[in-house]
Amino acid sequence: MIKKIILSAVVASSLAVTAQADTKNDDKLVTHTELGYIKTTGNTETQTFSLDTKWKKGWEKHIFTWSFDGQYAEDNDIESKNKFFTELEYDYEITDRFAFDYLAGYKSDKFSNFDYQFYTGPGAKYKAIKSDAHNLSLEGNILYAYDMIMKEVTDASGAVVNYPYTDAQDPTYVSRDAYSDDYAGVRLKGIYEWKISDVYKFNQELSYRADISELTNYFVFSKTDLSAKMTDILSASLSYKFDYVNEPGDKKSTDNTFTIGLIIDY
Repeated sequence: MIKKIILSAVVASSLAVTAQADTKNDDKLVTHTELGYIKTTGNTETQTFSLDTKWKKGWEKHIFTWSFDGQYAEDNDIESKNKFFTELEYDYEITDRFAFDYLAGYKSDKFSNFDYQFYTGPGAKYKAIKSDAHNLSLEGNILYAYDMIMKEVTDASGAVVNYPYTDAQDPTYVSRDAYSDDYAGVRLKGIYEWKISDVYKFNQELSYRADISELTNYFVFSKTDLSAKMTDILSASLSYKFDYVNEPGDKKSTDNTFTIGLIIDY
């Protein structure tokens, strides 16, 4: 008899704390977290874990935002996904629409052609649309970027052996050492929020990051999210993430993630 157990959980929380009355603006701590876990047994033995969280805190004109998005998966005890990225942003609000911005980011994806990537640099943000129903924020940063390109392993025929190199002890395998690359880069980002009604909300995030001196070396990330409020604290959500690397070597260029989840706001 085949036994299959699937366990999944998605948790999202939102917390706002009002600042002291003598501050010019309300200082808020806002958190949003989605946590997921899936395990199957029987014909297949898999487990998948995901965490997507964002924390935002303001002190008058100063705003700090930290975000983290990671996924890890195993298939029959063999790693099949190991990926995360994190960003820390500082904003100084010059007006209610325009802000100076400084960004630092780190990304690791064991199944891409990059072992890890680090980027940091100044920029600016502009709230192009600001209303009760629609909000559009545009961002631009000039970056210093440092990429660590993964080692390349090939078999006796010259074919590339992809991570996690399950047969790495094979004496016929040949390994090329990992190497690094640093360059001046740019990142452009847009975030659109649409409050369709008191029930439905739509969010779209799109970012483009590239090497200024070699524009074929670029990265695109998109996250689309639609949520429907069911009660005061429960919402159903559909989200789709698109992560594209233009120079993946012998790896696939695009990583897609589709999630159906339950959101809890309190």
